[in-house]
Amino acid sequence: MERTEQLPEDLSYLRALIANVIFIGKPDSQDWVLVDTGIATFADNIRNAARGRFGDSRPKAILLTHGHFDHVGSIEELLADWDVPVYAHEKELPYLTGRADYPPGDPLVGGGLMAAVSPLYPHRGIDLGTSVKALPGDGSVPFLPEWKWIATPGHTQGHISLFRDKDKALIAGDAFITVKQESALEVMTQHKEIHGPPAYFTPDWKQSWDSVKRLEQLKPEYAITGHGLPMAGEELRRGLEKLSRDFDKMAIPDQGRYVRS
Repeated sequence: MERTEQLPEDLSYLRALIANVIFIGKPDSQDWVLVDTGIATFADNIRNAARGRFGDSRPKAILLTHGHFDHVGSIEELLADWDVPVYAHEKELPYLTGRADYPPGDPLVGGGLMAAVSPLYPHRGIDLGTSVKALPGDGSVPFLPEWKWIATPGHTQGHISLFRDKDKALIAGDAFITVKQESALEVMTQHKEIHGPPAYFTPDWKQSWDSVKRLEQLKPEYAITGHGLPMAGEELRRGLEKLSRDFDKMAIPDQGRYVRS
């Protein structure tokens, strides 16, 4: 598990190869929540990280920013051990109950090897059955009274981000990220800079831009994104302002099947 000094005490994360798993809860707390579950095969890593931070307690719930393979890959194995409720946006539920599949990855967006091989990434929905529930419609987050969820669609129909007003902490999922996820080299080196959502898996660019604008208006002080390193302070605000203003130049690819549509 990783924690940087720029993050509040109750926020930490684990990099699960290509995506971040986030823990909300102070060290040694019995009341904590897991956000996303990374790729498959990382359940043991997540459990070990949780044990190191929270002892033998299990999370109160698992929250999903969305259901792409690199955010739900370890969830079924974790649920077999923890048996806790899962929450996601109601528009994401078809992809989490086996009723719908995501569009396949688009290699035409360019940008590097990660994009080129994206048609090979899993895009089928998973079936969590009755374990998964819709988030409350009023924006509240179960077990996290200080947080609210915000609809940030575009990358997926039911993508959400999480925000806490008191310290302006943001968990952005893939609404925006802090690494060029299309490039294997950038993913490997984790060069930190703000980018739009992973282009190869983003089907609605207008909604994505609107979502970035919505998050920028919150003026977050801290952000953990689904991919890349945490960002805070002036670096975060300036980067998000620029992305919000120049999203068409910085994020939307010049070509791609979802750009055309």
